[in-house]
Amino acid sequence: MARYETIVKDGIVYVESGDAGVVEEGDSLEIGPVEDVLDVIGGHSWTITYTDEEKARHPEMDTADEGLTVDVVDIMQAMTHGERFVETLAAHPPHQPSDDPDAIAPRMGLFAGKLLENLENGLG
Repeated sequence: MARYETIVKDGIVYVESGDAGVVEEGDSLEIGPVEDVLDVIGGHSWTITYTDEEKARHPEMDTADEGLTVDVVDIMQAMTHGERFVETLAAHPPHQPSDDPDAIAPRMGLFAGKLLENLENGLG
């Protein structure tokens, strides 16, 4: 199964999309400026935490990384995506839907949601 990388180049986040049936071979989907993604996430760093409820529900879970602070851009660049996710990204509009300064592009929202999931649950 093909995996597509996340690329950060010149302050812009892209997701590879060649061979996914989305665009020409070797092309990438633009997500948006790194700083905008970081604004959605809440900053450049993320501290790993586990709630007491998570620890009680999963006593076998290794929580040795609790308190570790990771660089969000490093995690973003380590993300890979399956073909279905890339196709879904491509189907979402790349621009803000309104002039509302708090609005974000649907494509960025989908990407940021996956990034948050990875930050909260690990890369896999």
